[in-house]
Amino acid sequence: MIKIRKPGLHTTVQDRGRQGSYHLGIPPSGAADQYSFLLGNLLLGNPDHCAGLEITLLGPEIECLKKTCLAITGAPIECRLNRQPVPMWEPILVQEGDILSLGKVDQGVKSYITFAGGIQVPDVLGSKSTFVLGNLGGYQGRAVKEGDELAIGDPLPEVFKRVGKNIPTSCLPLFEKEKELRVVMGLSGHRISDEGLKAVLQSDWQVGLESNRVAYRYKGNSISFKKVEPPFGAGTRLSNVVDIAYPIGVVMVTNEEEMIILLRDGTSGGGFVTIGTVISPDLDLVAQSRPMSSTRFIAVTTEQAMEARRERSKKVRLVSELLKGD
Repeated sequence: MIKIRKPGLHTTVQDRGRQGSYHLGIPPSGAADQYSFLLGNLLLGNPDHCAGLEITLLGPEIECLKKTCLAITGAPIECRLNRQPVPMWEPILVQEGDILSLGKVDQGVKSYITFAGGIQVPDVLGSKSTFVLGNLGGYQGRAVKEGDELAIGDPLPEVFKRVGKNIPTSCLPLFEKEKELRVVMGLSGHRISDEGLKAVLQSDWQVGLESNRVAYRYKGNSISFKKVEPPFGAGTRLSNVVDIAYPIGVVMVTNEEEMIILLRDGTSGGGFVTIGTVISPDLDLVAQSRPMSSTRFIAVTTEQAMEARRERSKKVRLVSELLKGD
């Protein structure tokens, strides 16, 4: 069991996300930075679906009510156990009564705490992830509050042997201020003029202050549409199409001055022009982009997108093998 003494800015229970309900309007939710979250579970020898805590910009203060191990991953954040500094990216032994305090995120946006055995909350549609807008999953469908007590699983004896082990630097994610996002172009991109596509791919875009787990907003150059009449049922604006399904990571052009990328809590469909989709490994970069930071978009092929996914999977396997082999 853990007790929330201070909740931080916005701390929620998340796992890898729920599958199979997006067509019903229920998003996958789950950790916004999937790679950092997965490494946290690997460090502890957990199955990759075990639930942990996702932290946004300012961390919580947590009292541990039993002996266990935990790991802190994701965006760099000040970490203290009983007021003493502790490292990220390695298993940490905690005793009953220990106080874990996390400060502000120095780079990026999202940090994670995973626990040996995972956080134990009821599954909702196959996942423990929190979808706050739908009051669904996690701990009572909301961000944690002061005084909440969350059950955690029993640690396996082997996990205590992992204390002090770490992940090779080559396998750690980078938290650079400026991001490059790879996009597979397509969908209704034919509605954008050649000049508009050049503006998308040859300009710097700034992350909007309104960005969150639902969507990230970007402003930069002007994106011109082709002067064609919108199809019947789409409305009258050049940015409109007849409603279509949106994949997670879709890049929508809602007007000539703004683009929107849907994230883990995004809506499943709508009627805006969509010019492509951010590849899955780079959705982690979107989630770690701070407001007002700069982003460039790079067009890639489907084959290049699949290769990027394979490369990330290789890193995951390498980390898993190294942690087991020591």
